[in-house]
Parts: sequence; C-alpha cells; structure tokens
Amino acid sequence: MRLTGSCHCGSVRFTVESAQPVPFMRCYCSICRKTAGGGGYAINLGADFNTLAVTGKRHLRVYRAQMSGTGSSSQQSSGHRHFCGRCGSALWLWDPTWPELVHPHASAIDTPLPTPPSHVHMMLGSKAPWVEVEGRAGDACFGQYPDCSLAEWHAARGLSSPSAAVSETAG
Repeated sequence: MRLTGSCHCGSVRFTVESAQPVPFMRCYCSICRKTAGGGGYAINLGADFNTLAVTGKRHLRVYRAQMSGTGSSSQQSSGHRHFCGRCGSALWLWDPTWPELVHPHASAIDTPLPTPPSHVHMMLGSKAPWVEVEGRAGDACFGQYPDCSLAEWHAARGLSSPSAAVSETAG
C-alpha cells in the first residue's frame, strides 16, 4: 500500500510503500511516548525504506535518544527518529540495524489506514503511571517486546502480501 504522510505545517511530505499498513501496535516506551505519543503511546507502521521519497528534506531533523544503562552509564539509541524542525511533528523511525525498513508514525500518515482487528500493547513496563491501557478484550499485552514482528502479525491475519520482507518489531 502506498502511504503518503506529512508534518503538521506541511514543510515535510513523504511517500513510502508499506506491506504492513494496519496501525495495530501501540508502544508505551518513554521514547515513543515523549517524542510521538500524546496519549501515552505511539503507533509505528512498517514500510520499505528503499521506497521512501521525501520533499522538504531541509526541514528534517533527527533525534537519537540517550538510553540509560547500568549505574550511571548510558548509550545512544541506534534509532534515528525523524521529525520536522519547523513544527516538531514526529514522522518516522529508521534504524541501521534493519536498513531495509522504515517505521512511519501512523499519526503522520495522510492516507486512510485500515482499522485494526485488534491491538498489541508493547513496552508496558515503561508505561507512565497516568496512562490507562485502552483496548479490546483479547488484545495482546507485553511488558517489553511482543512475541511477533509487524510482518508476522499482518501475515497471521492475512493483512499483508506473503512476500513482505519486514521481519522485526518497531519500537
């Protein structure tokens, strides 16, 4: 499915092909929550990085989170979180660990997205105390990462092409 997206002010626009366009996975980690999730979580989709076309690149900025380690040590996240430098809209996540993938934020997508048949709630161990997990009976919940990838979730429900190469979890 071809997805079109943009920031709030319209300075950055993009298109990308996605075999996993159903916005089902809600990430409650502190990074997603604080950079893209006003409701206490963010929703990332899976897409093919090689198809990403961007206009307004001069307005793009990248944030790489500092992650706490043991004691006082910290390390920089490998995830590159792209956002508009003019309005601050979160746009997508790209990680060199999986260079063929890009994870657009569902909130940045202008294309009508399919309604998910269920939700997966991940990183609940990092959820802010004020956040209520709102879902449906039978939604899968995970303290950390889920037991399946974006591609596997879509394939198990017949919602993506069988040739989809995406095989990791966004977050």
